[in-house]
Amino acid sequence: MSAAPGRRALLRLLSAAPLAATSLGTAPAARAGAVRTEAGARGVGTADAPAAAIAPGIEKPLPSDVFTVRGTNAETRFPMLRHTGPLTPNPLFFVRNHTRTPVLDENGWRLTVWGSGLRGGPVHFGYGELRSMPSVTRTVVLECAGNGRSLFTSQQGQTVSGTSWTMGAIGAASWRGVRLRDVLHRAGITGSAVDVMPRGLDDEFISEGVSLGRVRRPLPVAKALDDVILAYEMNGEPLPYDHGFPLRVIVPSWIGIASIKWLGDIEVSDTPLTSPWNTRFYRLFGDAYPPGGSAPLTRQTIKSALELDWGQSLEAGRRVRLTGRAWSAAAPIHRVDISTDGGGRWRPARLLDPPRRHGWVRWSADWVPRETGPATLLTRATDRRGTTQPTETVHNTQGYLFDAVVRHPVTVV
Repeated sequence: MSAAPGRRALLRLLSAAPLAATSLGTAPAARAGAVRTEAGARGVGTADAPAAAIAPGIEKPLPSDVFTVRGTNAETRFPMLRHTGPLTPNPLFFVRNHTRTPVLDENGWRLTVWGSGLRGGPVHFGYGELRSMPSVTRTVVLECAGNGRSLFTSQQGQTVSGTSWTMGAIGAASWRGVRLRDVLHRAGITGSAVDVMPRGLDDEFISEGVSLGRVRRPLPVAKALDDVILAYEMNGEPLPYDHGFPLRVIVPSWIGIASIKWLGDIEVSDTPLTSPWNTRFYRLFGDAYPPGGSAPLTRQTIKSALELDWGQSLEAGRRVRLTGRAWSAAAPIHRVDISTDGGGRWRPARLLDPPRRHGWVRWSADWVPRETGPATLLTRATDRRGTTQPTETVHNTQGYLFDAVVRHPVTVV
């Protein structure tokens, strides 16, 4: 039997992806960029390979049946995850760019750690030096703070600003790198340090005609010394360019903006630090919040979603296996419930993975639709701390942290 259309698209994408680099001097994304040009980056498709979408400044291929391009970003079509395991393959991973992906060479790159929170002057680390330090590997879900933003409008009838993500601004990967605390200790962090601020090497971000500088966002020292890593590998390969090559920050369970890509320097300060990314952006503003907004956002929330096309047609009387994913930044997932009648009745789904911190679980549930016509499917996750998805997310003007139960429309024919 031939593969289903979604699975064929995934296999085609994976077959076009570069193999892992065999030496540190070979950056895999350089080959990915070449594949993008050859595989339809100009929008020319074939019968077997639909035209690729165009996103300014993204290096990897973006088949239009796998990604939705949103400005400088590329959202993974969530139903495509049905054909993957617990980890999201690098070619399928969503891309969140403020500007464009820089193409960097590790041989001319270095990380600078500096600031008033160090015992001495700036300390520099080369790529090889970082890779020679003790390493750790962690499986972590990365999710944009705006994931699900479009549902504020389509589901709750509320106006928000920002990229209109559905549910695909998320992915899970195995990240290998060095502990940030090891780098900070080697650089000479003092007991008076309160904040560290990683900064990327992408272009300066222009907003309303004003340069806000390169993307940067402070972390409290307590978090920086806890579980944060500086990653140079993703799913067993050197980081692709679009995902931060040669080095990126990984902040488990926090909103994606904290995991700065293309890391160039880290300021260590004995006084609190700010940037537009924790004052102007990534706070909650609106009627439910103080005039100056909430505190800067840190941890993500709890969510679940179906790996099913929006408006999918399903055959009456035929058993269908519904699948999806659930995740929580506060604690491992405890259960997932599903409703096939718009929320009237709920029943538990089967969890397919051991629940774990910083990760997600796949789940499944069988359903035999009986009546033809429109239907609404709902999934609701609960974590081990007892947090359950609400029926509605409190509105905020920038559309962050949508965590309400998603009302997923289908049609039974």
